[in-house]
Parts: sequence; structure tokens; C-alpha cells
Amino acid sequence: MGIRGIFQGKPSHRKALADGYVIPDSFRCVQCGICTYNCPIDLDVRRYAWLGSPINNSHCLTCGECVARCPRGVLRFGRLSDITQQHLGERNT
Repeated sequence: MGIRGIFQGKPSHRKALADGYVIPDSFRCVQCGICTYNCPIDLDVRRYAWLGSPINNSHCLTCGECVARCPRGVLRFGRLSDITQQHLGERNT
């Protein structure tokens, strides 16, 4: 199987990687810094968690190390479109 065979037939996997972000729950974060310490490309994940904003840095690999290492379960994977729909729904209620 060549390089083309890897990506053929799995459009949902490619779409999930393209649309996926690490999303923090800022209210649960205690700023321990374990997420930032375990980031293989040295992103300041703790800052994103503190601000409550998705990690939309183009250098983020979405490897999941920060999600897996967070002792409080503050970080999760999600799609940015889902987040904006949730916030719009909360404002309308």
C-alpha cells in the first residue's frame, strides 16, 4: 500500500483531524501546567485552558498528549463548529 492508499477510503478520519481541536473547560483547570509540560511542540496549553479557548494554533498536532495527561480531565477533543453551536444555543435560551 502506497501513500495514496493510506488516505483513500477514510474521509471521515481526515475530516476529524482537519476539524478537531483540543477544547478546555476553564472552570475545572487548576493551572498545574502538566498539559504544557507534556506538549511535544511546547505549546502553552495552560494559557489556552486558562482563557477557555480552543487550541487553534496551526502548529498543534492534535496528538492528544495534553488531553491524556490532564489529571482533572479539563481537556477534550471536539469540533469548533460544535462549540459555536453550543454557545449559540446557550444564548438563545
